[in-house]
Amino acid sequence: MAKDTVPADVFALLDDEYARGILRATNGKPMPARQLAEELDASRSTVYQRIEQLQAVDLLIESTDLSPNGHHRSVYEAQLDRIVVELTEDDFEVTVTRRDHPADRFTDIWENL
Repeated sequence: MAKDTVPADVFALLDDEYARGILRATNGKPMPARQLAEELDASRSTVYQRIEQLQAVDLLIESTDLSPNGHHRSVYEAQLDRIVVELTEDDFEVTVTRRDHPADRFTDIWENL
């Protein structure tokens, strides 16, 4: 999760039906914003706004779908595996466990050679 992310921001985002819908729809299968808008019955602007918010807290990643016909498009995939919320003496502590992206795994392997 981004270092400057406040737990309240994550809670507020996950309280939003469209943000939750995007995470559910992109869980394990990258999808373009247009298709997300159709599935969620939401405007594209709403979907793009939630995409930006989810990316800001590292819960969603963007990649490019390279189509054989030459039409490339951005697709989005949930990176959320688990969120743990702990009550400390002073505040809440939020720990987000993300899935490893295949490109990150490749980079890790390459750097450890």
